[in-house]
Amino acid sequence: MTRVRPKTLFALCIENTDCNDLERGKVYAVLPDETAAQEGYLRVIDESKEDYLYPESYFVLVELPQKAQAALSKQG
Repeated sequence: MTRVRPKTLFALCIENTDCNDLERGKVYAVLPDETAAQEGYLRVIDESKEDYLYPESYFVLVELPQKAQAALSKQG
């Protein structure tokens, strides 16, 4: 049986009101969180390199080419 690796999600920040750990116009990795999604939040790895919940309305989900995903994954 072949295991399918879950697709990494990325989101473009379009708003950062009262969120010092987010930069507008920057792409962030998103971690799956069904409970947060039901409440209108995304679990995002922010500038502190930790994952936190932010309003979903602060982001637009984006699909990135594999090379771009690899480059963003190496940041840190």
